Amino acid sequence: MLLKGYPDEKLITRTYLKNPKHISPLPVNVLLRNIMKHEIIGDNLQMVKIDLINGEGIFAEAGAMVNMTGSFKMESQLKGGVISGLKRAVVGESLFLTRFTPGDETGFVSFAGMMPGKIFPVVISDGKEFIAKRESFLACEEGVELDIALTEKLRAGLFGGQGFILQHMSGNGIVFLHCCGDIIEMTLKPGEVIKVQTGLVVGFDKTVGYDIALAGGITTALFGGEGLFVTTLTGPGKIVLQSMDIAKIAASLIPYLPKPEVHNK
Repeated sequence: MLLKGYPDEKLITRTYLKNPKHISPLPVNVLLRNIMKHEIIGDNLQMVKIDLINGEGIFAEAGAMVNMTGSFKMESQLKGGVISGLKRAVVGESLFLTRFTPGDETGFVSFAGMMPGKIFPVVISDGKEFIAKRESFLACEEGVELDIALTEKLRAGLFGGQGFILQHMSGNGIVFLHCCGDIIEMTLKPGEVIKVQTGLVVGFDKTVGYDIALAGGITTALFGGEGLFVTTLTGPGKIVLQSMDIAKIAASLIPYLPKPEVHNK
């Protein structure tokens, strides 16, 4: 299927647009190569189905695979070498990623996240790098480079809800990320600032500034229920937010969990 409305559209030979709302706009330099065919299935408990042909491959987080064609092969690899693997281990991700290839036949492989929510693609290309929370990564094309990014400001690492280490994605290809709840995508103009509750930022373009600010006055900070700080994102660039925070969901369930019985001796 061809993408309509883009320059050099006839050069695109493999693009899937069954769910256009899940497809990020593709920059022209990405349109000049084949795009991996994929389908995002489901509503709030989504998985992504990716079709591969001979010669293609995709890397995924360990344990993310749902199902795949019987002829597919999978192999654990240190994507980017030992140093890159160690960096992933530092941020709490798997040391190894799993590489899926179709062998001599075409077929599909599907992946799902570890929390109820959405899956969305991000197109990475020259000059378009993306920063994401470390647990959001699901899968990526082989041309994508995964690295770590440190928060530029100490206060953002301490109180921003993402920690000091984020995941940096560069190179060329599509990355599939997952979030908790629904997705909120926005494109900020230069200098435009958005305040977000800590823990609800999934990722943003490298051009976006990331910091924190006080939620309000002392009374608001103590009794407003939003915490002491909010995250601030400053344009230009695209940002992706999530509607729910898995840590807060877990905390809200604690009062309802069975309590261990105490036996008196």
